Parts: sequence; C-alpha cells; structure tokens
Amino acid sequence: MTHKWWFTRDDETIVWEGSPRWSAGIGGLAFGVAIAATAVGAAVLIDSRIAVGAVVGIGIAGWQLLRVRATSYLLTTRAIWLKKGVFARSVRRVGIDKVQNTASSQSLSGSLFGYGTVTIEVAGGRDLACRRIDDPETVRQTITDRITDADSELPGTRKQWQAVLTTVRDIKKAVE
Repeated sequence: MTHKWWFTRDDETIVWEGSPRWSAGIGGLAFGVAIAATAVGAAVLIDSRIAVGAVVGIGIAGWQLLRVRATSYLLTTRAIWLKKGVFARSVRRVGIDKVQNTASSQSLSGSLFGYGTVTIEVAGGRDLACRRIDDPETVRQTITDRITDADSELPGTRKQWQAVLTTVRDIKKAVE
C-alpha cells in the first residue's frame, strides 16, 4: 500500500495495515453483471440499441471493485487511520488516546472464511469500522494492546496518583 495519504509523528511506526476483502464488493459486482447480461440479452432479442445498458452494468461492477480497492486501514503506534474514496478521498485519523472501546464481529460466512468487522468506539466522535478484514479478533486485540500501552505512558507512579486522589478527597470534605 502507498503511504502518501498518512503522516507520522516522531518515532511513530506501523503496527498493522489492511483493507477490505474483495468480497466486500461482490453484491455490487453481481448487480452490475446482471444488468450487463440483461442488456445484452435484450439487445439480441429486442433492439441492438439496448446493448448500451451493458456499459452501465460494467460501470457499476467496476465501480464496486474500485471502491473496495480504494479503502485502506492503518494502525500506527499513535493512531488509527481510515482512507476511502475513489475520486474524492476521505482520510480520518483517530488518536489511540481517543479510543474508548473495541469490538469484533463476524457473520456466518465471515466465521467460515476468516473475515469480519472491528468497531472502534471513539471519544467525542463517530465510531470507526474496519469492515471485511482478515482475522478481526487479532486486529481488535492489537488495537486494545496499543490502548493499554498508551495508558501506561501517564506521568508519575501509582503511589503518586493515589496521593493526589487522597488530597482531592480531603479538599472535597473540607468544602462540604
């Protein structure tokens, strides 16, 4: 994958990258092929000018494949990135510190063939979804590990933070 659509900060590195399986576009591909086949059949049986509909069907099928190919997911040591769009590109970056929760799900066919969706709950924003990716549970766990690593970067020791908590509780009692 080309990385011209994302940037790094300091010592940031790639932890995982992926994209949806080609099967994500199979519904639109089948629809486009059905339109093309119907147009060709109608052109043979009714009027040859109807064959123009085959171009529309092939366009729909091609668009679906391009749409899937243009979607990329990236997890770095500091953020999760989502890129999608064929002509108008949309890139979204969510810092690891904004991730509140992760979940993975698989349909029946996803369980059989090893793909699924990872949903990332984002603080103060829309959730992210990495759809039809290989091995979604491993990806979810990788993201969760990054969250845990980010949490461990807080300054101070546990004892220092407990002292701060005690002080805040004492202030609260004094105010009440």
